[in-house]
This record gives sequence, structure tokens and C-alpha cells, in this order.
Amino acid sequence: MTSDILSESPKQFTPPVFLRRNKLDYESTYKSSIENPAEFWATIAEQLLWETKWSKVFEFEPPKHEWFIGAKTNITLNALDRHIVGERRNKVALIWSSESGPENYVTFDRLIRRVSQVANALKSVGVRKGDTVLVFMPNTVEAVYVMLACARIGAIHAVIHEKAGARALKTRVEDLEPKVVFCADASYSEAMHFPMKTVLNSALRTSASVERIVVLRRQSPKLNLTSEREIDFYDFISRQPQFCNPEIVESNHPLFVLYTSSTSGKPKGVVHTHGGYMVGAYYATKMLIDIQDNDVLWNSFHIGSAPGHLFSVYGTLLSGATILMHEGAIDYPNAESFWRRIERHGVNIFVSHPSLLQQLQKHDTELMKKYDNSTLRLMLTTGGALSPSLHEWAQREVVGKIGSVVEMWLQNEIPIPAIGNTLNFPIKVGKVGKALPGAKLEVRSLDGTELPPNQEGLLVLAHPVPYLMKTIWNNQERYNKYWRHIEGCFNTGDMAIQDEHGYFKITGRVDDVMKVSGYRISNAELEATLAEHPVVKEVAIIGLPDANKGEKVRAFVVLKNPFGVANALEAVLRDYVRHELGELVVPDEIEFLSELPREADGSISHATLKAQSQV
Repeated sequence: MTSDILSESPKQFTPPVFLRRNKLDYESTYKSSIENPAEFWATIAEQLLWETKWSKVFEFEPPKHEWFIGAKTNITLNALDRHIVGERRNKVALIWSSESGPENYVTFDRLIRRVSQVANALKSVGVRKGDTVLVFMPNTVEAVYVMLACARIGAIHAVIHEKAGARALKTRVEDLEPKVVFCADASYSEAMHFPMKTVLNSALRTSASVERIVVLRRQSPKLNLTSEREIDFYDFISRQPQFCNPEIVESNHPLFVLYTSSTSGKPKGVVHTHGGYMVGAYYATKMLIDIQDNDVLWNSFHIGSAPGHLFSVYGTLLSGATILMHEGAIDYPNAESFWRRIERHGVNIFVSHPSLLQQLQKHDTELMKKYDNSTLRLMLTTGGALSPSLHEWAQREVVGKIGSVVEMWLQNEIPIPAIGNTLNFPIKVGKVGKALPGAKLEVRSLDGTELPPNQEGLLVLAHPVPYLMKTIWNNQERYNKYWRHIEGCFNTGDMAIQDEHGYFKITGRVDDVMKVSGYRISNAELEATLAEHPVVKEVAIIGLPDANKGEKVRAFVVLKNPFGVANALEAVLRDYVRHELGELVVPDEIEFLSELPREADGSISHATLKAQSQV
């Protein structure tokens, strides 16, 4: 018998405790936020500390948008300082756990001390306001220290995924030109280690901008440091003072750069700012997901992703809650380890990609029942569609009547949820939710016409929000193109359907970019990399639907010598991609062809390959 959770009609899954606490009326709040955005965002911003208040909430002349004009602040004033002067000083801000068992507990007081030491160390080697710092580290407390330290002194950080390959890392270093790079000797997952320092060495061979390489050494025996530029992380900070005054910056001063894939194959550095991002991150955690002072939030995304920045650092700290950060696979060495961790730390909110819930579903549900997960009131997914059957399982078997399973939509360009089911309105299973207050989202045809309900079209932001990206690093013209496709609107690049009740379903990308386990992968970057291998004559990449990852990567390869051993060459090409671009980009399938299909103009027909693959 099919459960009523799978029906198309909206269902209310918000627990009664949410409804009693959250008196927000969605319809009226959304209406007023769109009709008077200045008042809506000012009300939220006034809950935070500003050194100087704004003279005007925003100015908008596409493609330019400025927020909290004239205001001065530093995001760490609100993420750190305002907590240590009150009762949260000795409260745990961050819990770090690992597959092997060790844990680390960091209070707000200790956090600001370590952040200050890193900040003072950066200043001691000449890093100043506006300088750039690259962070190539796994989910560790030290990575959090570095991100906040950069923000503290007005420097700009860019965090790269721990499994990035040498070429991917090299192109980002060349684009950002960082003064300092932080890295770890290795990251750990499923009892295996990924040699991060080896990858960095390869990426930095020709870099001239990097003056200092700070290495977090955790392996035993310790990794030898062989360059004059290298120094151990704790040697770097050990003698530094434990307080550093925050650099007060303009609201629109850059805070960080998020790198994302693009159709050009070149890295695209999305820039976000202190004031706008701060207001958006606080709004998302405090108001959208109703985070409470005594909550523990476990975010399974890597710290370098948009959800990682929001839930593992800025948003949760701005709200004064506790972050649980885990390094490694969530279900290693077995599924019990996940439920044991939920019980041990009393996790209230768990954030993940749907594929992780799929992993948990595959394990025996009886394992879960051995542990107390009654504290878990919210399972929040993003980065891909949550299937109705998986939603049903998580709602019924995991959170039951005391919690909710919800979806949210965000992206690197809009790194705060703009669509979601996190308020107290009914959920439509299979839909990502409604536009959240402040976000005016519309579905348009490719020529710009607003479409009626239930028709697929381009998802656009019809008015900027404070947390919308400011620009593209070193490429304003590339940023301007987001606004040119449909006049006055920001092109998200996603295709969507909105039904008659306002619920959205994201149906894919309009550009040539795949979305694998919540991470965007550029077809062009992967094609260009594979094409440089000596055995490859031509290559085409497509993304195909995948129940676990959202999309899987299939490569079609034409060899220069068609008599090679296919199985051996498949492994060779996978290893090549793994080294150059990283584990996340390795093709799931490689098919060798004698030739690739062509369009009338002679270009490779990706549409034909995709159609043939889906037969």
C-alpha cells in the first residue's frame, strides 16, 4: 500500500513543537518581504552587530547590487566576539570527530583564541586586508580557524575540496594568486588516506605568488618539510598572541571566494561579502531552520562547499549553536557508527546530500533502533533531488512524529537557501519547496517570458538578495553575463517547474555542467583534461541520471590507436583524471568508440550521445 506521504497533495510534517515556537505566517511574511525588501532585510540585520550602521539598505541597477551601504562590520564580531562577552563564553562551539575515534571539543573562548593566533600569524608574514589565502584542508578544526582568521583581518579565503586533483588546484592558485596556502599532509576516509600535500606540491611547482605554505601535519612519523616556504601549522601559530582585534571593513568588502565549475572549463571564483553574506547566513540558520541556542548541528558536506561554509562555520556560529564536524565517511566502519554519533552528541539537525541518506537506507534499519536518536528533529538535504521513497523512509523510520525531513535549494552563486520546505507550511514530497521570504524566484522561457504553472523553464532571481554573489573573481564581465540573458533578472542556470501552489521542482541545468553528489562538475574541464592524455584522440562527456548521486559521469573516448586493451586503458584514464582533477570528477563509465556523432556544423553531438545512453 502506498503511503499518503507520496501523494501530490501537500502534507504537514512540521512537529507540534515547531508550530508552537514558530509563529511566522509564511504567506504574509513572503508578501511583505517582496513588496518591501529594504524593511525586511533591515529588520534581520538589526539583530547583528555593526560598527557603523548603513545609510541605505540596498541599491540595485543590474548587474550591480550593493547592500547595507555605508555600514561597517566584520563577520567575526557576530560569529565570535558577541558570544564570548556573555554566557556562551565557555559553551562548546565546535565538536570534531573522526573515523578512528579521537574527538576535540572547542569552546567559543578557545575558538576566538585560536582564530586570533592564526590571524596574528598571517599578519606577521605580511597578509593584510584584501590579500588572498587558499585553504586546502579536510574537515578539521584547523580549517575553521583559518577561515575565521582570514575574515578577522579582512583577508579573503578560498577553500578547495580536499580531493581536488593537481590540475584543478593549480588553476585555482593561478586565478586567486594567494600569498599563503594552508594544507594538510593528508585527509582520511574509510581508513584510507588521501595525500593532499603531494597534490599541492605538484600544483605549486610553477606558482610565484605563494610566499608561505602552512602544513597541518598529523601523520606519524611527521611529513618532512622540504621547502623554504613551508612551516608546520602549530609552529606557525604557537607564539602568537591569543587576541587579535577584528579589521572593521565595509559591508561589501569580499569575505571569501567559492570556486565552481563552468561551461568554459576554467574555474569560476564566486565572490561573497561580509555584510550581505552575514545577514543571509544568520537569517537561514536562526529563522529558516529555527536553530536554538542549545542545538547541535552536524553537517556532512565538506567545509569548502556552500553548505559547508554555511552550516560548518558561519551560519551556525552566528546563531550561537554547536557544530559537529566529522572527518571521514559517515557510515565507517559500519552503519552503527552514524547512529552512535547521533546519540553520543545529541544531534538535533543533520544536513546532507540525499545520496548519504541513500547509504543509510541500505543498512538494516534495526541497527538504528539500538540507539537513541530522539534528539534529531530535522534532517535537511540539499544538492540534489530527494526521491519520494527516500523521503518517506527517513520521515517514517528516522525522525518519525518528532521531526521533519526537508529539502532546500542553494548554489555557490546563491549560497543561502532561497527555496525550501523549512518553514511551517505543508511539504509536497518530490518538490524542493517554495521560494523563501526575500527571494523573488520565477520560471521563465529562454526568451524571458514568464511561464504559467507546471511548465519547465529557466529559474531566475527577479530581484537580488543580500547573499547573492557580488562578482566573479578577476572577471567582472563574466559576472555581468548572468544578468544579460533576461533583462533585470539573475540567471541561476537551473531549469525548474513551479506548480499552481508555488512549489518548485528543479529539473536540471541549462548549461553543460553536471551535478554529482551535490558538486557541480564542468563537462568542458573534464573533456579538455582527458583530451590531453597521449592515447586520446577525441572525448565527449555527458551526465546521466543516477539514483544515488543525482548524476553520474559517462565519458566517450576515441583512441589514437584503436587496438589498445580497453579495460587497461579505462583504468589508466581514470587514474589520470584522479591525479589531474580529483576523485570527485573520475568518470563512472568510460565507453570507447570508433568515432563520435556530429552536428551539422561538425561539432560533437552531446545530445545524440545522451539520447543513445538513455535508451
